[in-house]
Amino acid sequence: MTPPLWILVVLILQNPPAAQADVQDLTNRNADFAARLYRAVASRSDDNVFLSPLTLSVGLSALMSAADGLTRLQLLQGLEFSGLDPETVPDLFQSLRTSVTQQGGASSLLQGVAIFPANNLQVSSAYLDLVRDKYGGTIQSLDYTTPQDAIDAITRWSLEQTGDKIQNLATNLDTQTQLLLVTVAYYQAQFALSFNASLTQDERFYIDKYHVVVVPMMFRAGKYFLAYDWSLKVGVLKLPMTDGAAMLVVLPDENVDITTVEEDVSSEKVRAWIRQLKKTKLEVQIPRFLLERSLSLRGIMEAFNITHVFQDDASLINLGGTKGPRVTQVFHKAVITVDEKGNGEGRVSVIGSPPPRLTINRPFLFLVYQEVGGGVLLMGRVVDPSRK
Repeated sequence: MTPPLWILVVLILQNPPAAQADVQDLTNRNADFAARLYRAVASRSDDNVFLSPLTLSVGLSALMSAADGLTRLQLLQGLEFSGLDPETVPDLFQSLRTSVTQQGGASSLLQGVAIFPANNLQVSSAYLDLVRDKYGGTIQSLDYTTPQDAIDAITRWSLEQTGDKIQNLATNLDTQTQLLLVTVAYYQAQFALSFNASLTQDERFYIDKYHVVVVPMMFRAGKYFLAYDWSLKVGVLKLPMTDGAAMLVVLPDENVDITTVEEDVSSEKVRAWIRQLKKTKLEVQIPRFLLERSLSLRGIMEAFNITHVFQDDASLINLGGTKGPRVTQVFHKAVITVDEKGNGEGRVSVIGSPPPRLTINRPFLFLVYQEVGGGVLLMGRVVDPSRK
């Protein structure tokens, strides 16, 4: 007997909240992983930093779904997934991808995840389907005995995923390579209220006490959301995007070392900054910049105690058997373009005396997050906006 319509409606309404709660839990765990990963990457460089923690989380989770035993356990712990049933992770990521698509927040983010096994390895057809359907990724076998052909194939894949924006991912491969995990991300910032290009002018940017560069500095006057963290002595500026995302720009006070701020970056800190934001009239100057950063993450993964996946007895049961293959390297490349592009007027007229001006003219942090759900998509540090 067909149940009455109202019963069906009740059942439909009762299921989504639990699913949404699970997806929000995954989002929060990803934010924890993002903060930890960023700190690890930033601590190894004094230069500009940029990465897509979400894309890396998707890639490593896809790898975890191929694993068993100690290999799986270490990936779960390293991804901040302790306590989650590994079998539920693929469905959670599929729900997360659907949520992002429906709510906005990543429509301007072009990203790709690929697992490249050597062509002598047998890959489970079920796993091929899982990576494609749940993680939106690709598995492609390569002949590493001819390294240049493998490099060319990876480059073609990267260009396809990012609209011809990212290449030169792997420039030197060993003939003994067994398995690569490769992730790419490209983001063109589309501000909800654009900066007027006619108001952009060259200004000084103070890299440190001894180094100054002159860079194009964008300008806009209007209403912004602003916060100040007294404990870290940083200002926090929110720049909404057109796709449901927003950028937080974190500017330390003069004479505050940016590395001391980075040591305290956490998902809880980011959420606290967002809660404290208040709307105010402001003139904003921020440099135009383009960052293009390539990362080989094996060392950082091993620092996260993700080691077994790189060993000869790695348990990647869906990628060649219970003993091996081992992952040779994890490559990640991310590009972001921040310029005057966006929607709306490039300048809002201000009646009366001009508002205070916030000039981003020294090293700063930034992150791009979903306004709905708070998922961290991208994180970076600009030390010198004149350099990629």
